[in-house]
Amino acid sequence: MLNKKEIKQLIKEKSLIENFINLDKQLAPNGFDLTVGNIFEFESAGDVDFSNSERVVPQGKELTPEKRKQEDKYGWWKLPQGAYKVRTNEAVNLPNNLAALGFTRTSLLRMGALTQNGVWDAGFKGKGEFILVVSNSKGINIKQNARVVQLIFIGVEETEEYQGIYKNLK
Repeated sequence: MLNKKEIKQLIKEKSLIENFINLDKQLAPNGFDLTVGNIFEFESAGDVDFSNSERVVPQGKELTPEKRKQEDKYGWWKLPQGAYKVRTNEAVNLPNNLAALGFTRTSLLRMGALTQNGVWDAGFKGKGEFILVVSNSKGINIKQNARVVQLIFIGVEETEEYQGIYKNLK
């Protein structure tokens, strides 16, 4: 697993992560905090099969954050209990010898919400998407650019380039 110094070096030399808000604030001792760029509410069912030839990704409606005061720079999403899709501000550029795992930040867990992430495959490039599950019966409020997921990076034997449909998600 990479440490803070190694992650910072790869960000500076290889653009491991782009579009971050504050490098020093987002770097963690053994990872990097990703921030909320967009939140979507699911509007339809999805289909999943073995070969992905019949896969249907469910449609989502982008939710608009609301400012608490007119002079505020950023707004808040008021999320009732449920499941949402989150897209990060940051783009991740994993080399072919590095994979990542995403974990819910403990501050979000303490609010009664969690995230679900798949493996970020070696060679993946693009913005991340994951599921946010609000379990708190009273809901939660999330401010734009809040840090909600921490990525940790794990070295792997060099592999072929990632070819999934989410490559280069913007």
